[in-house]
Amino acid sequence: MKDRIIVIGGYGHVGQVICKQLADYFPNKVYAAGRSLERAEQFCHLTNGKVKPLHMDISSKVTPSLLHNVKLVVMCLDQTDTTFVRTCLQRGIHYVDVSATPSFLTQVEQMHQVAASHGSTAILSVGLAPGMTNLLASHAKGLMDQTDTVDISIMLGLGDRHGKAAIEWTIDNLSTQYEVRQNGQLKRVSSFIDGKEIGFGTALGRKQAYRFNFSDQHAIPHTLGVPTVSTRLCFDSNGITRMLAWLRASGLFRLLKVKLIRQVAVLAFSKIRLGSDQFAVKIDALGKLNNEEIAVECLVQGRHEANMTAAVAAAIAAKVYRSPLPQGVYHIEQLFQLDDLLPAIDQIADLEVRVNGNVVASNQNSSMNVPTIAG
Repeated sequence: MKDRIIVIGGYGHVGQVICKQLADYFPNKVYAAGRSLERAEQFCHLTNGKVKPLHMDISSKVTPSLLHNVKLVVMCLDQTDTTFVRTCLQRGIHYVDVSATPSFLTQVEQMHQVAASHGSTAILSVGLAPGMTNLLASHAKGLMDQTDTVDISIMLGLGDRHGKAAIEWTIDNLSTQYEVRQNGQLKRVSSFIDGKEIGFGTALGRKQAYRFNFSDQHAIPHTLGVPTVSTRLCFDSNGITRMLAWLRASGLFRLLKVKLIRQVAVLAFSKIRLGSDQFAVKIDALGKLNNEEIAVECLVQGRHEANMTAAVAAAIAAKVYRSPLPQGVYHIEQLFQLDDLLPAIDQIADLEVRVNGNVVASNQNSSMNVPTIAG
């Protein structure tokens, strides 16, 4: 009987939280896997045996016996090669991916028929961004007859503890160029340009956020049919955000391609403690309702971004494990709604939905069903 859950990168910053939560749901079924058996064993010892260690290096060919009796794989590592994903899907193993690299997720999307023909379900865009951002965009779209634009803004706290992989991903994307959808057409843009002032609620105030290559803006145009989508990033420290924008404009970010300078930048980011441990995600959507223009705002704010990412991932993984879902490859917003995640985030973050500036729903309410409100 296939009943095992393998969390690749399970002893990492986010992976540990996912393992612990899944072990509470499914005792003795969860394995923390990675290249270092020693680190896996050290972590699993702290769980009093609720999570089991497993040595698995997905960068090389995985021994088939390691996937014996595996029902679900949760991926917490960035990948460039789809070989391991294909192996899982061809063996009928369900797959949940927490990574955020657009080019890799696009490759996995193309395996839809592989997954469908072998009875497996793969869920992409699982976490805070992408993940919660996709679900908020979907929720906003559901409040309108026509959705014209979705602007996603993410604020991260520099006082929070971020995993090394997350910091490396951020550093590597500070100077990238990429394409977004604007009025249905592809437009080439660059990270950390085109600043926009975003309101993150009364407590956090307004901050300047800049374009950044999160994968949600690449998925949402085709999963939700929104013609214009953008994602921006800022930090709770306005000074650090402005400094990064200046470095981007000066062209100095090109130096991050030098290995030693990149290593120094990653170390510096890991040591920064200038801000708080807060995070926030804001959706600003424009469209029409009853032939009148309407604006919908969705705001999530809380503490410890990694815990939020893990909570979303664990909740989705549990649903995939427990219940049959359509077979194939899907982004989170194609199979789930915001309501599905509210119990998982209730203790981590506050959620608020505004229509025309008025609060119409929050996770403090008994339901997220939003009344129809004319523009």
